[in-house]
Amino acid sequence: MPESPPLDSLRVLAHPLRLRILSLLTGAAMSAAEAARELGETQANISYHLRRLHDAGLVDIAEELQIRGGRAKRYRHDPDSGGGFTSRDLGEEQLLVTALTEELKRRTEFRAADRPGSTTDAEVWIDEASWSRALGLARELSHLLHNAAEPPRTPGAVHVSATVSLFELR
Repeated sequence: MPESPPLDSLRVLAHPLRLRILSLLTGAAMSAAEAARELGETQANISYHLRRLHDAGLVDIAEELQIRGGRAKRYRHDPDSGGGFTSRDLGEEQLLVTALTEELKRRTEFRAADRPGSTTDAEVWIDEASWSRALGLARELSHLLHNAAEPPRTPGAVHVSATVSLFELR
């Protein structure tokens, strides 16, 4: 995996389709053609975005296959590769927040209203111990979701959305 500064990864993430690709490739390794079919996009478009994600170190080549006289690469996302998706550059962070907001709007259109969920919003003052615990729980949640990710439409799997952003305010 190529070494990239976190800022390059953050810039690459500031695109809603790339966020969708990363989510898809957390549960299964896929080629550009497979990902394109799953996301309803063109193979050329997905190939372009996969190259950008690979160059930023956010997806790895999991395997190469011989297909009809050519070679196809299957990519996989390692959720720990993004370093938490934070930056000290507010402009770069705003690009990512905008992409996350757009992706959350898109996903909300598909929400199963008859199924349980959880939404919270808070701008509060809390003690250091509670803040530290909240960050730990968020990291634990992230690991749980990413480690349990299954390929799309796996029998018995539930299609879910999670977007969590925790940070201290000045």
